[in-house]
Order: sequence, then structure tokens, then C-alpha cells
Amino acid sequence: MAAVNQVYIAIIGAGGVGKCFLSQLQALAARKPSPKLSLCYISTSRKALYNVDYSPVSLEGVTESLAASTQAPPPLPQVIDYLASAPAKVVLVDNTSSQDVADAYPLALSRGLSIVTPNKKAFSGSYKLWQDIFTASATSGAKVYHESSVGAGLPVISTLKDLVDTGDKVTKIEGVFSGTMSFLFNSFAPTEGQGGKWSEEVKKAKALGYTEPDPRDDLNGLDVARKLTILARLAGLPVESPTSFPVQSLIPKELETCSTGDEFLDKLPAFDQQMEDTKAAAEKAGKVVRFVGSIDVATQQVKVGLEQFDRSHPIASLKGSDNIISFYTERYGSNPLIIQGAGAGGDVTAMGVTGDLIKVLSQIA
Repeated sequence: MAAVNQVYIAIIGAGGVGKCFLSQLQALAARKPSPKLSLCYISTSRKALYNVDYSPVSLEGVTESLAASTQAPPPLPQVIDYLASAPAKVVLVDNTSSQDVADAYPLALSRGLSIVTPNKKAFSGSYKLWQDIFTASATSGAKVYHESSVGAGLPVISTLKDLVDTGDKVTKIEGVFSGTMSFLFNSFAPTEGQGGKWSEEVKKAKALGYTEPDPRDDLNGLDVARKLTILARLAGLPVESPTSFPVQSLIPKELETCSTGDEFLDKLPAFDQQMEDTKAAAEKAGKVVRFVGSIDVATQQVKVGLEQFDRSHPIASLKGSDNIISFYTERYGSNPLIIQGAGAGGDVTAMGVTGDLIKVLSQIA
């Protein structure tokens, strides 16, 4: 009897996205019996679950089993050794935003481990890490996919890769890349009606879970800058880092030194007038203000910040926390290729990760 075609899955990170991914993985394993997907390793920053002989960890109730585990995660190089010695191909799923895990990608790929991840830090960190990741992948044949590092489950990266790989010339990429910023500006400066006070909208966004625990991590623009760095590199620009181009922060200078996010929110109302003035200036011109990122490929200019748009512009008429990304290319002429939809949330982010896993399985199994 032929041996069962098997692929081992190793998972680092079992938080919001990780839990959603686990339920999607369980459904995928039930739906597609071949290749047989066996969970051989799962860890959080403090606990791990794995068997030395690679016997599968049950997906049934795995979050509870992990919480009850007394095993600590071994150092990353040891984890990579363990996975590289597995008796079948391994896909490492990194559901963290950890720089340490990202830094280990070149080693993991060079040892034949394929990687799928929403971790932005791996692809927006130093340009050298970016090069090392893709060199290791090309040399070993291990795959690396990171659709969810930009736009959650939206097909942003796969679309850009297809445009580039089929020989189209991308001239400009522009859009709203942050679900948080989208929600804030759609409610603060709507195309119809008044909108609320800036500080109140920030508090509301935090209460609804749209912002990071400290809203300054969204308002400093770096999340958008990371996503732009990834897209610019895929479009062929050797962007050094997310801090190597202009990024407008919406944190008032006086509040940069607040010791906590709560202190920041308490003091923010005193600075509402600055944002009111910005909104009023746009209204005077018959426009609305939005927080966007843009990449001009010809002039190699990348920037993040506030821009004014006509009320009829697709960027102005977004709803809720949707993202919108416009690709201007030679083939698409003056009408850009537009991708729009939910750009944040555990289920849609995990969907991007699961979609990447399916792509890798089709290539390695």
C-alpha cells in the first residue's frame, strides 16, 4: 500500500489571527484529505505543544491543550532543527508580529521549511532581511507567501505579483491601507453630514477594537508605512525601511511622550482643533481628507499622510473600516485596477494565511 501523502504543519502564535487560522485549518484538513495535514508543533511565547517522534498533535481542542501544556517553546534555532528533521515536508505558519521570528526566516527557508505568514516585519524590515529571505527561498526551493501582510485577506500582493510577473508596468499604487485609519476618517470627515470630534472618534475606534491597544501605534502612520514598503519592494523599488520616506504622524508633538495609551486619549481632546482645521480646509475646497499611502514608481517616491479627495473619488466614498488599493499600470491605463473590502479582522486575515497555505501545498505536496 502506498504511503500516505503527508505534510506537517508547525504554528507559532495562537492569538486572535492564530485562533481563527486554527479553525480554518481544521476545516481544510477535513475537506481535503490529501495531502494529510498533521500538526506537529504549536507554540505561543510561553507554551509549546509537540511530540519528539512527530506524532500529530490533535487539532481538536488544541487551544485548550496548549493552554494546559507544561512544555516551554525551545529557542527558535532548535525549533527549526526539529522541523527540518521531520520525516515529511513542513510548512511553518507564523501568526505573530514578532521581529525575532521574522529574523529566523532565512535560516528556516534554507533548511527547506516553507513559510506562510501575516507578519509584516519580515518583509518591511531591513532591505537585507528581505533579500536574505528570498535568496534562501530561491536556493532551497522552500516557498514563502505573505498575502496577509498587506490588506488582510484581500488579494493585494498576489495581484501585484501577477501584474509584475506578466510584464505589466506598474506606474503608481495609491490607497487606504489601514482599517483603523479608514474607520476614523470615514466617521470624522464623512462625505455626507458633519462627523464627530476627532478625539471622540479615536476613543470609539479603540472601544470597537479597531485600534492597537495603544492607538498611537496606528496614528503614527508606521503600520501603513510597513505595508507600502512591502508593495514598493514587490514593484521593484529598493526601499530601505519604513522610516526611509516621509510618513506623517497624527500624534500631536506634545503627546508623543505620554507614558500610556490611556493618558494619550485623556489629553487628546485639547488638540481637536488641529484636526478640525484640516477638515475645514478640505471642505472649503469641496473635498474630504483621508489618510493614504502612495507609491510613484517612475519617480521612486513613497509617502504616507493626509490628502484631499473629491467626494466622488473611490477613496473618499469608502465605508466602515474597508481598505482600497488602486494599481495604475500601463495595461490598465487611466482606469486603475481597484481592490476594495475588509482590510482588518481575525477571520479575513486568517483567510489570507489559509489561502497561502493552500498555494504552498499545491506546489510541495
